[in-house]
Amino acid sequence: MASKSSEGGVLDTIKTVVYALLLAGIIRTLFFQPFYIPTGSMKPTLLIGDFLFVNKFAYGYSRHSCPFSLCPFDGRILFSEPERGDIAVFRHPVLRQDYIKRLVGLPGDTIQVTGGRLVINGEMLPLEPAGTFDEPNIAQRGAEPRCMGVVADGANCQKERFVETLPDGTEHYVLNFQDGRQDETGIYTVPEDHYFFMGDNRDNSVDSRFFSRAQLNDNRDNLEGSIPFHPGGVGFVHRDFLLGKTNLVVFSAEGPSLFLLWNWRFDRLLEWVE
Repeated sequence: MASKSSEGGVLDTIKTVVYALLLAGIIRTLFFQPFYIPTGSMKPTLLIGDFLFVNKFAYGYSRHSCPFSLCPFDGRILFSEPERGDIAVFRHPVLRQDYIKRLVGLPGDTIQVTGGRLVINGEMLPLEPAGTFDEPNIAQRGAEPRCMGVVADGANCQKERFVETLPDGTEHYVLNFQDGRQDETGIYTVPEDHYFFMGDNRDNSVDSRFFSRAQLNDNRDNLEGSIPFHPGGVGFVHRDFLLGKTNLVVFSAEGPSLFLLWNWRFDRLLEWVE
C-alpha cells in the first residue's frame, strides 16, 4: 500500500506539470509563439531552419491567436494596425496553416506585378541590383533549392538579388531566378480590413498574388485582369487571421535537425531581420 507521502509526491508532480503547461499555453497565446521556417519563400531574409518567436501582442488578438483557433471571442481585441514591410505570421484563410510573409499591401491599396516588379498604387517600386544570393545546391528538409539555369556538379545555387524600396523608404532584399506567371498579374484592390502579402523569394512563394478558385469567385469586384490561380493561393488576408510580427532569428540549423549543434548557423544567432 502506497504511503500518503508518496501519493502526495505524485500529486505535486502532476500539479507542477499542469501548471507548467498552462503557463506555456498562456505565454504562447498572449506573448510569444515559436515558429520554425520550413520553406524557402522568404529567402534571403529568412532561411529554411531558422527558429524565431512571433510577437503575438503586436497586432492584438483574434480567435486564431489561441491554439486550434479556440479563443472564445469574435473579431479582434487590442488591435494595432500592421505596417507595410512587416514580416508577419498569419493563418492561411483556406488551409488554416500558419504562413510567414512580408506585408506589402494595406487596405485600399492597388497592387500589381509587371515584369517581375511590384507596383503599389500605380507607382513601380525602385529595384536596385545587389549581386547574387548563393547557397549550396542540396536539398534541405526535403526542399530542393531552385536556381538560375543549370547548376554544374559541386557548384552553388545562385539567384539574382535586388534591394526593393517600399513607399515609406524602407528597404529589403528580394530574389529572382526565372520569369513566370507570378511576374505578370492583373490589378488587386485590397479590401477593407484585409492585407496583401508576398514572399521575398519572389519566384518561389505562393502568396497573395495567387487565388484559389473560391477566392477568385468571392473577390471579383476587387480583381482586374489576369490573376494567377493556385489551389493553395493565399489571396487577401483578413485582419482576424493575423497572428503576430517577427524580427529576430533566435537560432538557425542548416541540417536535418535543430538539435545537432554542428548543423547550427552561428552567424544567424540572435540576428535581427527586416
